[in-house]
Amino acid sequence: MNDTAQAPESRSVRSGGGAAAAPPREHVGAGRARSGPRSPQWAAWGFLTPVVIYLGVFYAYPLYRNIDLSLRNYTVRSFVDGNAPFTGSANYRAVLDDPTFLPALMHTVVFTAASLLLQYGIGLALAVFFTQHFRLSATLRALFLVPWLLPLIVSASTWSWMLNSDSGVVNAVLHAVGIGPVNWLTSPSWSLASVVIANIWIGIPFNLVVLYSGLQSIPSSLHEAAALDGANAWQRFRHVTFPLLRPVSAITLLLGLVYTLKVFDIIWIMTRGGPVNSSTTLATWSYRLGFGNALPAFGHGAAVGNLLVLIALFFGMVYIRVQRKQQSP
Repeated sequence: MNDTAQAPESRSVRSGGGAAAAPPREHVGAGRARSGPRSPQWAAWGFLTPVVIYLGVFYAYPLYRNIDLSLRNYTVRSFVDGNAPFTGSANYRAVLDDPTFLPALMHTVVFTAASLLLQYGIGLALAVFFTQHFRLSATLRALFLVPWLLPLIVSASTWSWMLNSDSGVVNAVLHAVGIGPVNWLTSPSWSLASVVIANIWIGIPFNLVVLYSGLQSIPSSLHEAAALDGANAWQRFRHVTFPLLRPVSAITLLLGLVYTLKVFDIIWIMTRGGPVNSSTTLATWSYRLGFGNALPAFGHGAAVGNLLVLIALFFGMVYIRVQRKQQSP
């Protein structure tokens, strides 16, 4: 009896001595609940830190330096001694008053608008064509990617050779059909058109790939329902395909706009902005001001570059505003 009576007491003593360090179950759960949210938060900051560093080093700092260049009178000597005087908006006023500004701005508008419209139109037509899934369609789509995969210096050099006034293949074809030679790269009337043609050829594959992917996401049942209602091919495209493709079209045009505004390689290799500034855009003018003269005007070139950034930012904000209006009920 005594042993039986003492058993619970001894167990309680042992539990008090050996298990007192272990907290109750509810305390253990509370500790885990307190330490649980910290791990995902630190993991999120760990993944975010490289992105922030990358944006700061390769975007924020160069933009800051470009703004600083545009607000000071930088020369080659001031880069060494660091004593560039602050001039405020003087560089921007000098650029806006320069007789080259308005022609360069008009050439930029024409170059950008013509490239965007024709790249998008031809790319959309090819994307609709390739949705038919005929034989060798995949091979032809792959071949259309070649202009996009080539380095820009190779593409521009090829077009310079093709449009050469004396030995170019384009003038050779024109001569074969009885048309006289055209000075594509050396005539003020044709130089801008020449670089636009080359840029359109380079940009079509991007539009083709993006728009083709957008067309693949449209359910075929919608086209079948429209066909059963008596809609022909053009009506199905106009009332079904094109409205559903609008979000993809918007981002395609926005990316094309930002890319085309800053096109420099093609124009500089083919015409260097000439002759007589007939193909000069804001991008090529900015480069020529900063690096293309014996006495570079770094402040003026940076000011033109910042104007390009503002133009691209403006259209980006317009795109975001339009997207919000479309998504709002």
